[in-house]
Amino acid sequence: MIALIRYTFATVLHTQRYVAPLLLFTGLMGVLTVNGTGPLPGAYASSAGAMFVCSTWLAVAVTSLDEPPQRAITIVTAGGRPLRVLLAAIGTVLLSCLALMAVGLLLPLWLGDHAVTAADLLLGTEAQLACALTGTAIGVFCSRQVFTRQGYAVIAAVALLSGALFTKGLPRSTVCSPSWRPPPTPSPFSCPRAP
Repeated sequence: MIALIRYTFATVLHTQRYVAPLLLFTGLMGVLTVNGTGPLPGAYASSAGAMFVCSTWLAVAVTSLDEPPQRAITIVTAGGRPLRVLLAAIGTVLLSCLALMAVGLLLPLWLGDHAVTAADLLLGTEAQLACALTGTAIGVFCSRQVFTRQGYAVIAAVALLSGALFTKGLPRSTVCSPSWRPPPTPSPFSCPRAP
């Protein structure tokens, strides 16, 4: 499996299919988190949204990397197991998302003025991991193996991304929104107010 992931990384680097999602991610991070002040979860919500879109694009690019004859050769070389080739592509995308996640966690701290707590870092990590996994799942679904025509894949990806981003009632719409604030915790030294 490691050899397949290395092969997929080498092919992605050689074909430079990572450049467009990487530029989109850095552009969104630069625009959405530059000179940020205030609570850190708002900046992490922006970076999680950027991760969501970029992981989808990266997953479509990586899983649709090889033409069908080259993919058949890769499957035969992998022992005739197409699932291993698909899992290697997914592993490549997730490892790339881990590198982007480090940027998404550290860039708001470097460019903005935020109070850093361990809870905020954990929230940012969880949000970006959830968005990376969801975006990768959508990207794999919209790859060449499912949609043979690229136009249909783009329409499906935009519809699924829009549905995931704009559906009310999902957990991310309450926790990861920039206006979200944690509930106030009463101090052990404060006196309860009389009605």
